[in-house]
Formats: sequence, structure tokens, C-alpha cells
Amino acid sequence: MDARDFRAWGHRLVDWIADYLENVEQYPVLSPVSPGEIRERLPKYAPELPESFEQIFTDFQKHLLPGITHWQSPNFYAFFPANNSYPSILGELLAAGLGVQGMLWQTSPTCTELETHVLDWLVNLLGLPEKFLSCSTGGGVIQDTASSATLCAVVAAREQASSGFTGQLGACPRLTAYASTEAHSSVEKALRIAGLGTASLRRIPVDKSLALRPEELERAIQTDRRNGFYPFLIVATLGTTSTLAFDPLRPIGDIARRYHLWLHVDAAMAGTAAICPEFRFFHDGLEFADSYCFNPHKWMGVNFDCDCFYVADRQALIRALRMVPDYLRNPASESGQVIDYRDWQIPLGRRFRALKLWFVLRAFGAEGIRSLVRRHIALARQFADWLQQDPRFEIVAPVTLNLVCFRLRGDDSLNQQFLQRLNATGSIYLSHTRVHDRFTLRFCVGNLRTQEHHVHQAWQLIHRVADSLVKR
Repeated sequence: MDARDFRAWGHRLVDWIADYLENVEQYPVLSPVSPGEIRERLPKYAPELPESFEQIFTDFQKHLLPGITHWQSPNFYAFFPANNSYPSILGELLAAGLGVQGMLWQTSPTCTELETHVLDWLVNLLGLPEKFLSCSTGGGVIQDTASSATLCAVVAAREQASSGFTGQLGACPRLTAYASTEAHSSVEKALRIAGLGTASLRRIPVDKSLALRPEELERAIQTDRRNGFYPFLIVATLGTTSTLAFDPLRPIGDIARRYHLWLHVDAAMAGTAAICPEFRFFHDGLEFADSYCFNPHKWMGVNFDCDCFYVADRQALIRALRMVPDYLRNPASESGQVIDYRDWQIPLGRRFRALKLWFVLRAFGAEGIRSLVRRHIALARQFADWLQQDPRFEIVAPVTLNLVCFRLRGDDSLNQQFLQRLNATGSIYLSHTRVHDRFTLRFCVGNLRTQEHHVHQAWQLIHRVADSLVKR
């Protein structure tokens, strides 16, 4: 492919993407293919000779598109959203065209300095503590996901607690970490990767709203201290994956400070809502946090992947992750006047993610994002109102933002059948969880393209399928 072909195909692909996003709700939301079906459509071996891009793109549409689950559909209500937007797509395209590898400031000064700058913007836009600004002792960095942010927090906290864990057997004390029973699985995974193992994690019981119980947290810490363990980390969740429950940050932060534990705050989904002042209630006590993360790639219109990770003391993170082989030494780094983000993450290499975030923040403006968040929350509350008016349904967790957890009154098998029938229509896609050990459907309003009529159509479908399963 030469430059002329690239221009021609670039135009065609942009046109195709625009058409796709304008008409995405015409596709079945959940791909109907069977396991292995896509691979059966593909040649067994890679081609020996070049193939035309015309044929390649034809095969994409014929063989691959049927296996796509359409996350950008306005009828996608499963999991949490993973939005894109036109400005973000263009930012990703431009970053790919530049081909920047931003491991050091020197390898692309703009890549580093723009990232620092937009993360400072977000501190102000979300009302985060000033200690997370780059002009303070802390600062922010873009990770790929909240899972990686959690791993970095675990490694930094481990470093702080054990004075230089080297991975050698016996070099680390009996460290223990704490998170609620509703915390994301990435907490346990991070402890495994960090060499501490599942046994180091204490799962703390939750209250009726599914939020961590501070008195149980403190009791677990005291018990571990008496038994010769070394508590070192608390992970508080602001917006749990199952139900969007919020751990009470202020009492948890007070415990972390009194017992000298690192406090990491995971606001992966809900963090974007803090751009609206009226939804910052869950940040009460955030001044206690040693690290914090949220995902613009969920609810802010920035396409996957983009997690914003902040630390109050950047040196704690750098000490844990910094490696300086001779081939990476350079005058700018040695001067101490620049940030080298390779010291703030697990891998060495890094993409120019800040560009798409910058494009979105400028193209939407803060008011545009606030309008989006408020609209989604209002639609979720409208959906919850419809459920409450129908005695066949029950809402099983508080509706705080844009997630509604509900079920038919009946046993788990009934609700499993209910979900299967809904998703089999192809008209909507919902996911499930277990709440108080009961099978529960999740309805999350978070797609940029979802409007009131989409939610109303979803409710009509849910109503019809319920009619087929439950007599009034």
C-alpha cells in the first residue's frame, strides 16, 4: 500500500465507520455466532503473497463483522459502557499515524507533557485533591485499565511497607491487604502478580447497601496485627462492578491513616460522574487517598483504553517501578526536570493515549460531558420508576447513578431464563450478577447514543418478555 492507496482507503474506512455508528442499532447487539464459528471462516494458514486491501476489507465485512458484539449500540446495557466518540476515534487515528513511543520524555516531549497537562485538567474538573496535581508531590499518569492502576498501587504500597521488595523468597514480610467482598477481581489478581498471593487478601463484609463496613475493616486489621501480619493496603471502591455501591471513604480513610496503610481508591466507572458537582458525594474523604483511578474509556467518550491513575506521592511509585539500564539514560532524564512515564507503569513502552483524551475534553467541553452524565442518570431513574410500578419486578440495590439492578420476583432459574430470552432477541444486551446470593439483571445506561426512546423500547421489550414468563 502506497500513500495514494492509504488516502483512498482512509477515506473509505472513515466513511464506513461513520455509517456504522450512525446505524449500529440495526445490528443484533449481542453477536449470535457459536464458539469457533469465526475461526472456521478463516484460512488455516497466513497468505504467502500480498492480498489486495479490497479483498481484506470485504472479508472483514463478510467473515468478521458477524462476530462483533456491538458495544457502541444505544441498546447496549450490559456490564459498564466502553464508549467511543468521533473526536476520540480521530485522536486514536492521529496517534497511530504519528507512531509515538512515549516511554521517556525525550522520546516524545509532547506525548509526556500533554499527558501531564490533561491529567491536571481532570483534577480540577472532577474536584480531586490538589495533592494529585503534577505541581505537588503527586501527579497523574494514563494506564491502560483500572486493573493496571490497581497493580501499580499494590506494588507501590508493597514497596513502602517492605522497604524494597525484590521478589526473593523470604524478602517480604507477611503483608495483608483489605477490600470489600464486592471489590473488583483485579485486586486479588494484582496481589497474585505482585507475589503476595490470594492468601494476603482479606475480604471485608458489606452492609445492606453492599458497601464495605468500616468496623469490620478495623477489626480485621487489628486481628492481623495481633497474629503477626503486616497490614499494608486498603482498596476502597467507589462504584462496585456488580451494583455501583460506594464504600464509605471518610471512615475508611481515617482507619488507613491511623494504622499507616496505603489507601487506593478505585472509581473506574463512577469517577466520570464527579464532573457534575451534585454527584461528588462519593468523593467525601478522598483527601485520605494515596492513589486514585477512574476510566474515561467508560463514561467520558474516550475509546478504550484509557485509565487515569493518580498518586499523592509520585516518588513512592517511582521507587517501586524505576529501572534505568544504560541504553535509556539521557541528559533530560538525568537533569530531574522531566517526567519519564515509563517509571509510572508496568511496561516500558507506552502509546500516545493523551491525544484522544485531549481531543474529547476540548470537543465536548466540560458542559458537554456533564450533560451526558446527567441525561444517563435521569434515564436510569426513569427505568427504575417503571420497574417500581410493576409488582412483578423488584429492584435489589440502591440506584445511585446510572445502573439499575433488578429481577423478576421468583427463583434464579426464572431470572436466568428471563435474561436469556431478552438477549436472544438481539434488540438489547443486559448482563447479570449475584446480589445477596440471588441471580440479578443489570441495566446500565451509559452509551453516548442512548436516548429516551431507546430506554422506553427496552422497557417495552422487558415488559413483553416478562408477560411470557409470569402471569399478572
